[in-house]
Amino acid sequence: MFAIPLGDGAELRPLEPWQAEEFLAHMDRGREFVGRHIGLADVTSDLDSARAWLQSYADKAAADAGRLYGIWLDGTLVGGVLFRVFDAVHGTCEAGCWLEPSAAGRGLVTRAARTIIDWAFRERGMHRVEWHASSENTASIRVAQRLGMRRDGVLRASHPYRGTRQDIEVWSVLAPEWPPPA
Repeated sequence: MFAIPLGDGAELRPLEPWQAEEFLAHMDRGREFVGRHIGLADVTSDLDSARAWLQSYADKAAADAGRLYGIWLDGTLVGGVLFRVFDAVHGTCEAGCWLEPSAAGRGLVTRAARTIIDWAFRERGMHRVEWHASSENTASIRVAQRLGMRRDGVLRASHPYRGTRQDIEVWSVLAPEWPPPA
């Protein structure tokens, strides 16, 4: 298995079904925090559902339709980044993230997302990378901004989540704009 150093004792690695117990323990530590804005906390509530979710991304990777990576800090899984959608034929993909509260505010998601986005552009020839976030998820929106993305628009009341319709902001960066100025 490979590991990409992210600095400050952190590394990015593939997150796979055989790591379901470690993933579930991570989700249990951060479930409330993660669940404020994304459904991952709700769909990975026990070992079977955690394994199934990880397997869904293993299947996406095998079909070249998505990717999943964990962020480890000092040997502990604390979050991850992913390509929720990966369409190599059309050159578009959607990146996303999650993080438990103990690791927040360290720039880990920004560094990890920059790593996978760079791979998508340089190695896979993608043309467009999108980032979708609830308008209330200011931390995720700040990541998109730090990645040099531009806000394409807001999908008003487009996503029902825990009984409330959320506005979803769509951010993107194009290959000619990458990498963003430092």
